[in-house]
Amino acid sequence: MTVGGSTRLVGLIGDPVDHSLSPLMQNAGFAALALDWAYVPLAVRRERLEEAVAGLVALGFAGANVTIPHKTAVVSFCDELDEVAARAGSVNTLVVREDRVLGSSTDGPAVIGLVEAKGARVLVLGAGGGAQAVATSLGDAGAESLTVAARDAERSHALAVRLRTLFPEREISADTDWPPAGQGATLVVNATPIRDECPVAPTAEQQVVDLAYRPDGTDTALVAAARAAGCPVVVDGLDVLLAQGAASFERWTGLEAPLAVMRVALSR
Repeated sequence: MTVGGSTRLVGLIGDPVDHSLSPLMQNAGFAALALDWAYVPLAVRRERLEEAVAGLVALGFAGANVTIPHKTAVVSFCDELDEVAARAGSVNTLVVREDRVLGSSTDGPAVIGLVEAKGARVLVLGAGGGAQAVATSLGDAGAESLTVAARDAERSHALAVRLRTLFPEREISADTDWPPAGQGATLVVNATPIRDECPVAPTAEQQVVDLAYRPDGTDTALVAAARAAGCPVVVDGLDVLLAQGAASFERWTGLEAPLAVMRVALSR
């Protein structure tokens, strides 16, 4: 990849960002379509987030992804939100157009495309921006019930309250135990960074989604346990990364993402 004066830049805003495979995946996609674009990681502390978003505009970036811990805080610094992001209160994709920052969320739709959400009894692990986006999309896709569990009981309760306002007719709860038992759930989503321990013990009838991934491509503890349990649907973090990253790619470029190439880049 050669960066020159005409190269369009896209960033990854988060803290930390050094573990992310998004630059590898996105740059492979740009190269496959012969685009003079480059995707760069940008480590940004919480207190500098507003400046960082303004900097994207000032420096002529085409946009950025947003990752932990900024997905909810960045909402305040967007000029406009699409419907999915506004409903979720979470943003993972920024598009800069005519000096305006447009906020979008591809996390939830990515997961919806990989599982059967309608009628599911969902257990979401985590209460951050990713959990908020995925839980909202699962509710919109027809989940029967939503339970939130997190290490921080106050945050899980706050997310449950938000979900009740969106889905007053659904069964919404916050599990005060950590780790949660997971009994009764038919779909388990890990939206925490936990990779090396299993926050719940999957059972054979559950769909399991892990947003976390290991940079070397090996299974996280949860994914390994789900495969061993014979779960009918097991979605690992690289599956989700590819799906949400492709949607971001298409928002920035207006072109269809080269999924096969991006998938190969992740497998390496």
